[in-house]
Amino acid sequence: MNETVCVDASLITALLMPERYTSQATNLWEAWVSQDIRIVAPSLLGYEVTSALYRKAFRGMITPEDGQSALQQFVALNIEMLTLPELHFSATELARQFNRPNTYDAHYLALSRHLASALWTADERLYNAVRDKFSFVRWVEENPERD
Repeated sequence: MNETVCVDASLITALLMPERYTSQATNLWEAWVSQDIRIVAPSLLGYEVTSALYRKAFRGMITPEDGQSALQQFVALNIEMLTLPELHFSATELARQFNRPNTYDAHYLALSRHLASALWTADERLYNAVRDKFSFVRWVEENPERD
């Protein structure tokens, strides 16, 4: 396994709230922590996770209190959020390459490519769109030891 992994908002949201891939996300997280793996994300992760938790509360899927508790858990994860201005250019190119309607997901791809690290996701649409082109994109249900 790489010494650094990049995570996206779908994986972190699954880690924080009961979802389809919560157990897999939890297993991955525990493995990374036990192996002292550096966990990174582009700085937009905080905005995306906050928005996802708020949206769940707004829609009545969770209570506002549960949303705040999950947000506190997120902050406590101490994910290293990186701000690299050059990623915006790479993300724009990647979004164009994969005909994506926005650049959010492409920022995670750009950071992973820049760091030569795996990108772990629970976003099936993203994974299916790029897996044939980028072997560094990993699916939440995969074995983290695969390489």
